[in-house]
Amino acid sequence: MIKAGIIGATGYAGGELVRLLLGHRDAKIVWYGSRSYIDKKYAEVYQNMFQLVEDVCRDDNMEQLADEVDVIFTATPQGLCASLVNEEILSKTKVIDLSADFRIKDVKVYEEWYKLEHKAPQFLDEAVYGLCEINREAVKQARLVANPGCYPTCSTLSIYPLLKEGIIDGNTVIIDAKSGTSGAGRGAKVDNLYCEVNENIKAYGVASHRHTPEIEEQLGYAAGYPMHINFTPHLVPMNRGILITAYASLKKDVTEEEVRAIYNKYYAKEKFVRVLENGACPQTRWVEGSNFVDVNFKIDPRTNRIIMMGAMDNLVKGAAGQAVQNMNLMFGLPEDEGLRMAPVFP
Repeated sequence: MIKAGIIGATGYAGGELVRLLLGHRDAKIVWYGSRSYIDKKYAEVYQNMFQLVEDVCRDDNMEQLADEVDVIFTATPQGLCASLVNEEILSKTKVIDLSADFRIKDVKVYEEWYKLEHKAPQFLDEAVYGLCEINREAVKQARLVANPGCYPTCSTLSIYPLLKEGIIDGNTVIIDAKSGTSGAGRGAKVDNLYCEVNENIKAYGVASHRHTPEIEEQLGYAAGYPMHINFTPHLVPMNRGILITAYASLKKDVTEEEVRAIYNKYYAKEKFVRVLENGACPQTRWVEGSNFVDVNFKIDPRTNRIIMMGAMDNLVKGAAGQAVQNMNLMFGLPEDEGLRMAPVFP
């Protein structure tokens, strides 16, 4: 039985980790870390866990935690994991960080976009970017995994095969993204109040969203050259979900069958990436509560461009579910253990 500790267990991603790990046959949560609710029963913070979780919340003492668990999940704001992790901790336990601290390899890029001084740059080269479908073998050997962001996960998986095969021009990529409000976290913010979000949709972080360099770095690996993209996220009035609509110029004439064969080459054997049938557009309602990513595409011969689409749950495949998927790989378990739930509808 894998003993797991969660730092940041009372945020949205942390709460989703608890939900998923409670259904995991080979893992047990022994540390519910939450600086805001120390000594308060976890089920008093999340009443859906009444009679399911009897533990109280503890602090974020990673040094002590490393002596008690096999894996630490840090579902915390940017900067915290990097300020806590050290060689002694990594010699004792594995760490899966759900923040951006170890996702971007260039420390200067991280500090520019996140406006933080990186506290542990010595681990950047070692940290494995935990997009399982692409970095599976490296994740298996890792002791520190950088769990990808929600927008980067959906964007990369939607676009990656066509870049890798040289079908599209990477420098023409434009990504239009939509997210539910849980993507902004559980903290109280005026922009996330009901009256601010309901009956409204808005762009934010235009030409400045900090997931941009993460997407560019990962797509650049696929393309084989540095990429610069336009990425525009939007906030929509729903709890969960990510929808990506990406556009790029084709480098050659291709048929629908040829493009579908490329997607199937990369994803036919993947448990959590579903390539939809011809004409079906991904929808957030068909992936909610699950670890699935639904992807599809449409060729526009009139403009010589292709539209690539993806949908997923930002709290599951975009955060906690992917973290559990990474844990499974790191401990040699079936990749879908604890993640076999069907999407919830309605």
